[in-house]
This record gives sequence, structure tokens and C-alpha cells, in this order.
Amino acid sequence: MSDERHEGARRLVERTMRESHGRAVAVLVGQLRDFDLAEEAVQDAWVDALRTWGRDGPPDNPVAWIVATARRRAIDRLRRRQRQDRLASSVGEELLSEPTPELDWAVDDDIPDERLRLIFTCCHPAIAPESRVALTLRSVAGLTTREIARAFSTSESTMQQRIVRTKQRITTARIPYRVPEADELPERLATVHSVIYAIFTEGYAATEHPDFVRIDLVGEAIRLAELVCTLLPDEAESLGLLALFLLHDARRPSRVDADGALVLLDDQDRSTWNHDLIDRGTALLDRAGTLRRPGPFQLQAASAALHAQAPSVEEADWVQIAALYSALLPIWPSPSARIAHAVAIGMADGPDAGMALLDLLTDDDGHARLLAARGHLLQRAGRNDEATIAFEAAAESARHPLEAERLRRRAHDAGNPR
Repeated sequence: MSDERHEGARRLVERTMRESHGRAVAVLVGQLRDFDLAEEAVQDAWVDALRTWGRDGPPDNPVAWIVATARRRAIDRLRRRQRQDRLASSVGEELLSEPTPELDWAVDDDIPDERLRLIFTCCHPAIAPESRVALTLRSVAGLTTREIARAFSTSESTMQQRIVRTKQRITTARIPYRVPEADELPERLATVHSVIYAIFTEGYAATEHPDFVRIDLVGEAIRLAELVCTLLPDEAESLGLLALFLLHDARRPSRVDADGALVLLDDQDRSTWNHDLIDRGTALLDRAGTLRRPGPFQLQAASAALHAQAPSVEEADWVQIAALYSALLPIWPSPSARIAHAVAIGMADGPDAGMALLDLLTDDDGHARLLAARGHLLQRAGRNDEATIAFEAAAESARHPLEAERLRRRAHDAGNPR
């Protein structure tokens, strides 16, 4: 096998894994009702792919090949358990009797994607809220346990235990692997939205991954949000969630410069923003508005739309943005919303008004972001020495190296005003 052929196979495996790992796991979970076995079998399939595709060339349908190989690997593992577990034997025989899946193996007329089944399973009311998000990020989005632990600001061992317990809970509680009936959907949908939002957030500003923007996770979240909108076309918050993602992702071309450094919103080249995404996001937001059921994702999307439509940061409608965050806080009092509200007030009514709101927050409200927001408002107030100290402290607390570097540059700029 030539080095060139091996390298080509490796790139194809990595791309297929990035795009389809969650779907493959979801299919196997649906058939096996065993998260660990499904994940182990899919991992075996990736190893087989790296060896086989490099030797024999890639298959016509890489995704179907992965699923079929993972099924066979699962059956092998089940057979090794036969003497200890009769159920494993019967499941293995059932899998053996089924045909090899094709590309559309997991799609039916009512549910457009197998991962949607998995998300609703992970988001069952019998599972604790924080565990729902963690398990979905692991099983659907393919984040490592370490990445999820960083996102939750907890230790890797604690997160591993949480994920294991959640999988066991699904098994012992016999939680069904299905999308709920129509009358059950509204009460279950808020958690599904939160899970997809968490996936997007980790992709938009990664906590652990070397790339600050994880395009694979951003794309995954957008696709899942689109699927939810397909499933529930008249659900206003689903439309708002997708609009929010598109409006944020439209800025991606200008968020990182050619050297890999993060670019502030103030300094982004707005001519590079994806106006097709902005138009799509705005249209979705308008459609959601006609349904007259406002919610937190619509409010955030409306704020993002005002930023997208403004010629510059200074020309944004900060009074309206501040009003949107004021409406958001009673129903979404998250640290990021509280900080964004304070900044918006600072931009609309002056830095002192914004800093007065920041003074009401604590380190638990997002230490690095809180310090960075304080530095921003101090700099606008002309208190550059204090701004420098705030930015330097924020850099020390930043979770990602690129974010820390951006904050150090802001500290330098504040200390050396033009």
C-alpha cells in the first residue's frame, strides 16, 4: 500500500467519521438498545475502515459500509457474551437475520433522521437535565468525555461516571427509543432545543479542541435544528433556534484571521459575512414571529439579526438589543445573557450603566467573560489602565488558548491607546 493511498484513506475515514459518527452510533443504539456496545462497535468499524480502505480502496457508500461493519462487530461482541447472557444471543441472531443497510437505512416517512430518535431518548424526562445534554453530546455529536467535562466545568472522571449512569438509567427504566407522539412533543421539545444549542455552542466556541471554531459541530447542530423544523414546521422556537444558528454562523469567515487569531466583532470585515445565511435566518425569524409564541431563542436570534443588519458595531441599534435582553432575562437568566445585557446597556446608556449591572454579577456568572466585558466597558470609558488589568485577568481565566491570546491583545491595545 502506497503512502499516498494510505493518506487518502486516512483523510476519507476522518471526514466520514466527522460527518457520520453520530448517525452510525444512533442506528446501532436503535438496534441494540445498548449505548456502550453501539459505541464500541462503531469504533471497531473505524479501525477496520482505516486498514481496509487503504488496502482495497474506499467503498462506494462509506457510511453504509461503516454501519454494516459495526453491526457485524456488534454481533461478534454479542456472541462472545452468549454463555453469560441469553439475551445477547437472541439480539445477535436477530441482527444476523436483517439485511445489510443501504444509505437510507435509518430514514422513514415520519422521522427524518435516526439521530433525532436518539436525542429524544437522551432527553427523556426520567433522565436528569444535565445528564441529557452530556449523553447527547457524547453519543450524537461525538465529543470526547474530556471535552464535555470542560464544557460543564467538571472533572473528566465525574463526567465519565455521569454518562455511564445515564446509559444505565436508559436501560433499567426501559426508556423507549422513539420520537414522542404528537401530543407529547411540546413538553419534550424544550430539552431537545437545549441539547442542540449546547452542540452549537461547543462548535461555535470550542472549550478543548485545538480549533476554536469546530465546523463539524456547528454543521451538526444546524442540521439537527433543520430536522426538528421539518418534524415540527409550525414550532416557533424551533424556527428561532435555527435562525439563531444561521445568523451566528454567517459571521464565521471573519471570526478568525489568516494567522488563526480571533477577530473581535468590532474589527470583523462585514463584507465577508455570508448574506445568504443572514437572509435565511431573518426569514425564519420573521416566520416564527407570525406564530406569536415568543421564546428565548427567538429573542436571541432577533438580537443577532440586529447585529447582522448593522453597518458597524457603533451603528447597531443598542437600545433595541438591550430591550431584547431585558425581555430574555426573566425566561433565560444564563450567565452569558446577563453579561450580554450589561454590555448592551453599556453601549446604549453609557459604560457606567453597564458596569453597574456587571457589579451585580459574581465569578459564577462566567469569570473570563465577566472580566472581558468589564474590560470592554472600562476601555470605552477611557479607563485604560483598569481595562488592561481586567483583560489580563480574563486571559488568565480563558478556557481556550486562542481566546486567551485575543484577550492579551486587547490588554495590550488598552494599555497602548492610539
